[in-house]
Amino acid sequence: MIKSFTAGLLGGLLLAGFAHADVFISVDAKGSYVLSNVHRPGRHYERVIREAEVAQVSLDQQPQMIAARPYAELVSAAATANQLPAALLHAVIQAESSYNSGATSPKGAGGLMQLMPDTARELGVKDVYDPKANIQGGAKYLKRLMTLFDNDIALAVAAYNAGPQAVISRGGVIPPFAETQRYVPSVLRQYRRLQGLAVDAPL
Repeated sequence: MIKSFTAGLLGGLLLAGFAHADVFISVDAKGSYVLSNVHRPGRHYERVIREAEVAQVSLDQQPQMIAARPYAELVSAAATANQLPAALLHAVIQAESSYNSGATSPKGAGGLMQLMPDTARELGVKDVYDPKANIQGGAKYLKRLMTLFDNDIALAVAAYNAGPQAVISRGGVIPPFAETQRYVPSVLRQYRRLQGLAVDAPL
């Protein structure tokens, strides 16, 4: 009886948004159908929806995936020059400008890696909208932050967004700013994806 009921129910569950977790169906003592995403001991269940697994890039696909990104050659050169993973630079560029070399923030940051005018001058970047100069400058700055925070990627990325002093003044933790709290997980998620790592893999 459950199987005949399941076929008609499946479409409704998908429309209702249950497709992101395992969903089980059982019949209780009163004969009513019970839906749950928890398999409780002592009850007979039939799984009607299986949680979809997040696709993970295999290690042999990872180089091709990075090579297919915009500005791949410029990013690769900057990564090599500054001893950084190319995947990390790509993740930062994605978060900063979505690969828009002409992007300008309300605060005045510009280019692919959104360099502020003072930072750009200090790094010797004369034109922040020149992709090569911007990526080289951004990579140099990110390397400086990685060194400052003992190669802690999360703190370096937080400092790239909020400024190093915001991290240092709080004892070396990610600042509680809403933007930074969104920014860091976004960059790390993309970095892990491009590296072919699991979403919860340690960095």
